[in-house]
Amino acid sequence: MTVMTPKFGMGASVRRKEDAAFITGRGRYTDDFLPEGTLHLYVVRSPVAKGTFTIASVEEARAAPGVHLVLTGADVAHLKDLRSGAMQKQPDGTRAPTRDIPILCRDRVQYVGDAVALVVAESRAQAQDAAELIEIDFDDEEAIASTAAALSEDAPLVWPELGSNRAFLYHVGDREKSDAAFARAEHVTRIEFVNNRLVCNYMEPRAALAEWRDDENRYVLTTGSQGVHSMRGILCKTFGIEPENLRVITPDVGGGFGPKTFVYREYAMVMEAAKRLGRPVKWTGDRNEHFMTDAQGRDNVVAAEMAMDGDGRFLGLRVGLTANMGAYISQYGPFIPFVGVSMSTGVYDIQALDVTINGVYTNTCPVDAYRGAGRPEAAFLLEKLVDACARDLGIGRDEIRRRNFIRPEQFPYRTQTGRLYDVGEFEGHMNKCMENAGWATFDERLEESRRNGKLRGIGMATYIEACAFAGSEPAHVRLNEDGTVTLLIGTQSNGQGHATAYAQFVADKLNIDIDRITVRQGDTDELASGGGTGGSRSIPLGGVSAARAGEDLAEKIRKLAADELEASLDDIELSGGAARIVGTDRAVDFAAIARAAKAPQDLEGFGEFVQEEATYPNGTHICEVEIDPETGRTQVIAYWIVDDFGATVNPILLAGQVHGGVAQGLGQALTEDTVYSEDGQLVTASFMDYAMPRADDLPFIHFETRNVPSTTNAMGIKGAGEAGTIGATPAVLNAVTDALYRAHGIAHIDMPTTPSRVWETIRQARDAA
Repeated sequence: MTVMTPKFGMGASVRRKEDAAFITGRGRYTDDFLPEGTLHLYVVRSPVAKGTFTIASVEEARAAPGVHLVLTGADVAHLKDLRSGAMQKQPDGTRAPTRDIPILCRDRVQYVGDAVALVVAESRAQAQDAAELIEIDFDDEEAIASTAAALSEDAPLVWPELGSNRAFLYHVGDREKSDAAFARAEHVTRIEFVNNRLVCNYMEPRAALAEWRDDENRYVLTTGSQGVHSMRGILCKTFGIEPENLRVITPDVGGGFGPKTFVYREYAMVMEAAKRLGRPVKWTGDRNEHFMTDAQGRDNVVAAEMAMDGDGRFLGLRVGLTANMGAYISQYGPFIPFVGVSMSTGVYDIQALDVTINGVYTNTCPVDAYRGAGRPEAAFLLEKLVDACARDLGIGRDEIRRRNFIRPEQFPYRTQTGRLYDVGEFEGHMNKCMENAGWATFDERLEESRRNGKLRGIGMATYIEACAFAGSEPAHVRLNEDGTVTLLIGTQSNGQGHATAYAQFVADKLNIDIDRITVRQGDTDELASGGGTGGSRSIPLGGVSAARAGEDLAEKIRKLAADELEASLDDIELSGGAARIVGTDRAVDFAAIARAAKAPQDLEGFGEFVQEEATYPNGTHICEVEIDPETGRTQVIAYWIVDDFGATVNPILLAGQVHGGVAQGLGQALTEDTVYSEDGQLVTASFMDYAMPRADDLPFIHFETRNVPSTTNAMGIKGAGEAGTIGATPAVLNAVTDALYRAHGIAHIDMPTTPSRVWETIRQARDAA
């Protein structure tokens, strides 16, 4: 028989195998599931940011057409609050108490959108109509929405019993060592800025469908997530049940970016309602609910200063950071600024560090992980500060970086926060990116812009991040009777291309077409455990495990084939879905091998790579912008990236991840901002008010890699899912600042640099001149 050798392994530019279903409307998302007899749930939410409330009566709502159930906080008192376990130790060794999220508020609300009741009816419209019949009296109180003002003496207290709006206090570094560095410094540069709050805005708003299976004595929850096992664990604690009493299923997911990791109240609500009613119950959030209630990102107020010697070498870094947690402590909320601060010194050899983090409560939606989860905040802080240092000293922005980069011969390098960088060639990717961007000829383009009455700027960011944190992600593969292969793994695709990437790892070992490999995720019945998707862990951890599982299965297939062909194991090779004796036409296909197996385990492979340390992707982003001073509009003219991801699995998937990340970073720098009024009303509650980046905001992106394989990861992979966002925001903001500084001496502008903000900043500079 003729066999063909596929070329789908590591490094191949394979097109996404899952896209055919998505672009032809055959994707299956949570809202597409509608079992017979499904009822619909609607959540009654607080219109005030802070206050007490009483529910006078729900009887009229219960009697409304189509209504099956109305519940208030008193009705779900048996359900435990959603509790965070992410508090880190404070300087005194204690962990601050949390303020947990109730499934339904009992008598007090803490932000606009807080849940106070639920209605279940035959249709969403009937449930919504009935909700308006519930008699609720709100006694609103003075709220606090400002991060910067949360710790002021006259700030209203979100939780009065705490005596302060401080949620926690962290300290990282060595204060005495830092003080000594600043004492001997010849130059100190200081900056203050706001890292603006963001709404993640994935394409698919959240939804959840719950069923109670009386014959199985368990719930079945279908919902978009970033990992079913962690979701099951938290919900089991909420309900006081064992894992076998809850099955969680995640079908296709239209974007996650961090916030779909978390367990939200609505998931417990549909489960409770489904059991009470004995019918499936579904909730689908609309975009307005997404803006009000899905965990938001960033929202830091920062002051930072760098101590330098006479040659511009960094001696020490001080940071004071105020991180908004919102009204409650979300799942990983307190951990986000903590893990971000662990990357405070970035790619630079800084030997003294002093960072203080104040987490604060405000009467706003809870804040948690959003693409990059603390590392974008850290990179932005440092790269903005490094540019300011260069301006203060009058030296090139590239030169100050060169003087302070960690040198290749210093690796492995232990940072002042304990991070252990294994490898890195930071100057190498910066030089290559500058060459690609035409950094040396920028002045020629600047003159052209000036002739046209425009401002022009160029900015860079040299970043490093920590991802694929220590741990593992086991993978299981099996050969099916028809000769196809199934991979089971506990991560969850949110659009990254897992079905293609994982299949490449397995195809590389079995030497078969990736279309003969099915990747299954998102069902707690199929896998005992799984770490989910987040922190760019899927490919560095899960991919290596998938490769090892493929190797294990390949060896078993070769043994079975050797018996069938009466040949030596060493003479068997796999190719094109068959096993053959090398150098002959004697072969047996995978389907025949599957039929010949005597036990199921003969057709199963397992792999688990356990990683002991994080990986550290790094790179350089350079952005060039042009600004119209008469309108304030900023146009990104060009964008260049040279990244070090250790190893490339699939160049197409990699470019897609980086491009998407850049779009999100550019959005934060130029357009996106979550705004609350002084009384806690969300002003930017829809796309009418919240400006997402559009296609015409994005330039052509020149992207390439200059990889230095990781020594931490078994296949040299470092991870890439968040890197685009981490590098983009400071690169874009630094470019805008460069344009403003060259024209008007403006050294600072906060994000987002909207046309109105840019125009007003220029006007003020002109008036002051």
